[in-house]
Amino acid sequence: MSTEFAHQFHGTILREYDIRGIIDETLFEADAYAIGRCFATLMHENGDDKVCVGYDGRASSPALEAELIKGLTEGGVHVIRVGMGPTPMLYYSTYALETSNGIMITGSHNPPSHNGFKMILNGKPFFGADIQKMRPMAENGSVSSGRASVSEHPMLDEYVARILKDYIYPSEFTVVWDCGNGVTGDAVKKVVKELPGRHILLFEEIDSTFPNHHPDPTVADNLQDLIRTVKGLSADFGIAFDGDGDRIGVVDRRGNIIWGDQLLAILSREVLAENKGAAIIADVKASKLLFDEIGNLGGQPVMWKTGHSLIKTKMAELSAPLAGEMSGHIFYNDHFYGYDDALYVGMRLINMLGNVDDSLEDMLDGLPTAINTPEVRFPCPDEKKFAAVDQVKSQVHEAGYEFSDVDGVRVTHEGGWWLLRASNTQAVLVARCEAPDHERLELVKADLRQHLTKAGLDCPDF
Repeated sequence: MSTEFAHQFHGTILREYDIRGIIDETLFEADAYAIGRCFATLMHENGDDKVCVGYDGRASSPALEAELIKGLTEGGVHVIRVGMGPTPMLYYSTYALETSNGIMITGSHNPPSHNGFKMILNGKPFFGADIQKMRPMAENGSVSSGRASVSEHPMLDEYVARILKDYIYPSEFTVVWDCGNGVTGDAVKKVVKELPGRHILLFEEIDSTFPNHHPDPTVADNLQDLIRTVKGLSADFGIAFDGDGDRIGVVDRRGNIIWGDQLLAILSREVLAENKGAAIIADVKASKLLFDEIGNLGGQPVMWKTGHSLIKTKMAELSAPLAGEMSGHIFYNDHFYGYDDALYVGMRLINMLGNVDDSLEDMLDGLPTAINTPEVRFPCPDEKKFAAVDQVKSQVHEAGYEFSDVDGVRVTHEGGWWLLRASNTQAVLVARCEAPDHERLELVKADLRQHLTKAGLDCPDF
């Protein structure tokens, strides 16, 4: 163990699912070195000594990579540099290069001033309590020391080849791809070069200032360029990515946005046809109609906690072939590895549509409909947010409501539901409501407001 190393992380950067901060305000190059030393120590505890490292297209990523690698090698583990690419490329490299360990330097869809780290340890997502272990390790200097090598193995071409491996139903679709100037641009160019049909790319140049729109496909404003292009070219559909390529957005030929739960319902058709009776997982923010649709297709609907690391862990537990979140994380364990890869999901969607008579808009129109609110986020201090949800849960329990407490409290009411949960990454509470029609939606919203008021919480305006 080191006797010369000690480091303090800013109080905000060690998050539930990853490490994330603002460059030179809360996240520094010294943090990258410390993360390397701590991660190397945890690898040694597992008997491992080899890790893949990748990075996204942000201006701050190369400097963070250099310090991270320095920390890892001085912690005694060998580093394989897989190069710049999407986060799923890093995930894939841990399988293809048989390391079971990986660190991705990425700010995901956050503003240009942000950056961070996503990690895999011993083949599993590294999150929650594992991330929190790093703070006392760094502060106490209880980290391993050693000398190790660095090798180069750029993975972009191998990653693209793996994406294309499962494309087996050629089609002549016209598809528009919006890369949002994120790190998916180079990979998308290589993929579409091998696909039949017509492919139009938007904002494929990697530029971490994001000059055209923010790379977050869950926000409708960020999809307007894609929608205009799809409609203007009479394309069959459009696909958008977030900044690091693990979340997807889709629009049909009419410009309708296909939200995460709707996309999961559509993709479930193919997966459940091949995996009859299988579990399909979605997070608590997903529509009741999705869970009903999975059941109607012969699957086992499973409602689970929000968070990509939590979903991946549950998938492995249940051997579920497919899972997804409202946030656009879609996870294939069917012919794939159980992690979230938006480019792979886009390819599977094109492949599926090439094997059926229905168009994407036919599939969307065939789904049941409901009225729902957007996700509403409102401030609540970190030290109070979980207790606030517990208070509301106690109230609905006493009132005899039907509810789920798998992640916060999701209450069945008036043929619909409302959700209240504490964010794992911000000092906010998150609410959402759904009902079969507008009239009942107002009743569901009123019921949520009543319980918030009773718990002494300010009611959000929605």
